Amino acid sequence: MLDDPLFIVAAIAVLAVAGILIFGIGVFAKGGEYNRKHANKIMRWRIGAQFVAVLLILLFVFIRRQTGG
Repeated sequence: MLDDPLFIVAAIAVLAVAGILIFGIGVFAKGGEYNRKHANKIMRWRIGAQFVAVLLILLFVFIRRQTGG
């Protein structure tokens, strides 16, 4: 699996979602003006990245089932 480029891209997308989530939790926990200004934008970025990650995972599973690998 590690030699499949689509798997690597999907894994990077999942890590990006985790990074955005951790950043958002940190901003939320700290509070303050930055949180008030940017919390919704960070959440939208996470949702968009999560959407892309899920699509990549589904594409990977679909291709693996088609090729029998």
